[in-house]
Amino acid sequence: MNKIMVMCCVTCGLLLMGSVAFAATTIKIGGLFAVTGPASFLGEPEKKTLEMLVKDLNAKGGINGIKLESVIYDTTGDATKAVQLATKLIKDDKVSVIIGPSTTGESMAVIPVAEKEKIPLISCAAGIKITDPVKHWVFKTPANDHVAAEKIMVYMSRQKQKTIALLTVTDGYGASGREQIKNLAKQKGFSIVADEVYSPKDTDMTSQLTKIRGIKPDAIICWGTNPGPAVITKNVKQLGIKIPLYMSHGVASKKYIELAGADAAEGVMLPAGKLAIFDALPKSDPQVKLLADYNNSYKKAYGVEASTFGGYAYDAFLLIANAIRNGGTTPDKIRNGIEQTRKLVSISGLFSMSAKDHNGLDMSAFEMVRVVKGDWSHIK
Repeated sequence: MNKIMVMCCVTCGLLLMGSVAFAATTIKIGGLFAVTGPASFLGEPEKKTLEMLVKDLNAKGGINGIKLESVIYDTTGDATKAVQLATKLIKDDKVSVIIGPSTTGESMAVIPVAEKEKIPLISCAAGIKITDPVKHWVFKTPANDHVAAEKIMVYMSRQKQKTIALLTVTDGYGASGREQIKNLAKQKGFSIVADEVYSPKDTDMTSQLTKIRGIKPDAIICWGTNPGPAVITKNVKQLGIKIPLYMSHGVASKKYIELAGADAAEGVMLPAGKLAIFDALPKSDPQVKLLADYNNSYKKAYGVEASTFGGYAYDAFLLIANAIRNGGTTPDKIRNGIEQTRKLVSISGLFSMSAKDHNGLDMSAFEMVRVVKGDWSHIK
């Protein structure tokens, strides 16, 4: 009898120790970012943002005593590599959630891995097909590309611009944007009078732009991520084209202005997250404080201003931290916590997820901006 009691006590003690150890565990967050390569302007700030946030949170004691650890790999923007590294994060590194990849093409390639392995994935790419239709384990932080396209068209309507020349890149992001713009144009009474494309590696688009100039549309919408849009901006300037030029939110960082040149980029318009012009927003805006704090922290850590793209990783981190704070300590509980997010103030907007919406943002996530003297100016 005494032996049985002793064994029970030992067992209870071991169980108690196990629960204490679990309560003080470390949760691993995987990161898949295009840190180098053509999309490094996306991936580098995403990587740095995640590293900064994990370090700062752990220095403050973590979340409910739980520390976080980031395991980050550079995909170089390659979809095949992204799939391999996603598998490595899950199988070898035992992460509970993954942030990234940086681009739409990579994200679409990695989705089957996340779904099969039942690990929540929060993409930092904008393509609508990442979360539409909804996938059980997949979320994303940039607002959908159709939201950005609609923001442009609302402004174009105010300017009485009705005919559009499209110039889109032939990758996942460009194809998705092209599809959304064409669908919205039909719904909203716009006419697509030119539909030109270019390759991600093209270094001159004067041929397409010369055709567009001859058609004389009311506006040009370019949909892509750098360096292509910067090249197009230079070509527009070189050809003396005076047609209003709109870019997508895929170039909403100072890097675009730097690559295109302030002179060539002057007057270019696009939908951007509020981070680009937070100092021009009213103090009553619920995002203003967070935007200022992020920018200040990033400048202190890395010596440069924070970018909208780094903000996508920040938002993913907030969604995960919020889920952990509410009891999400396993992949399925983290997933459920993310899906239950309501009115979470973040860099990109106020997130409200649901079983039918794994993006959780609307048009309020964007402000229209114009390049003026090498910087962003708020179009009110």
